Amino acid sequence: MCAVIPRLKAPVSRKMITLEVRERVNLSPNFASVTLGGPELKDLVVTGADQTVRLFFPREGQRGLRMPTFSNETWMPELMLLPKSVRPWVRTLTIRRARPADDEVDIEFALHGNSPMSEWVRRVRPGDPAGIFDMGTTYRPPDDVGGQLVVADESALPAALAILDGAPESLAAQVFLEVPTAADIRRYDTTDGVHWLSRDDPGLRPGTLALEAVQRASLPHGRFYTWVAGESRLATSLRRHLVSERGAAKADISFAGYWRHGWSSPG
Repeated sequence: MCAVIPRLKAPVSRKMITLEVRERVNLSPNFASVTLGGPELKDLVVTGADQTVRLFFPREGQRGLRMPTFSNETWMPELMLLPKSVRPWVRTLTIRRARPADDEVDIEFALHGNSPMSEWVRRVRPGDPAGIFDMGTTYRPPDDVGGQLVVADESALPAALAILDGAPESLAAQVFLEVPTAADIRRYDTTDGVHWLSRDDPGLRPGTLALEAVQRASLPHGRFYTWVAGESRLATSLRRHLVSERGAAKADISFAGYWRHGWSSPG
């Protein structure tokens, strides 16, 4: 359940794009990457680091993928009118990497138990169908900030890493990334200013370590931009802390609750 609705910048492309799976790679105990490809990717214009898409994928037992036909706001009612026998699952995710020359995108997944998305990722094979629909971006740092703060739990880790990949070197960053276990830490992504936090305790609420770490941290001096996403309490509590205790302007914070602990898993 998404408790905080992110303010998305309007997407450039508004077409249903049907693709196929080209590769699946297990990244760590709780993460996997799926490469999607196909000629229809020419209709996707990547405009930001956290390019958000709706991912459509078949339910277990469905022989193919039935995508909505409308490419505007009426696609959701159309989807809900389909019988479950043909209605696909749909989830909101971030493109981790785009390779337009190869007509490919990589999407990384945080795997959670036996959720529909996690089960699909575990069983998917090259040639299986999938589809995407562009939803825009939320990461939009103002031109005149001197630094940035990026905070994410596992559900927002792919978006956070995509942001770091594209961040200008002139924008100094403090980054706090929380993952389920130490085995999920991306050693090759570790740089100055990036703090990895592993819960290792399945009873600890996701986002707790990241929130506490930021509350204790020495943050960028002067005006800085914040992008935080993940479990809803992490997003809302961090925004409240930055505004009330650090003097940050609300307009300089982009925050999104991808899911709510105890109500649903991010998959």
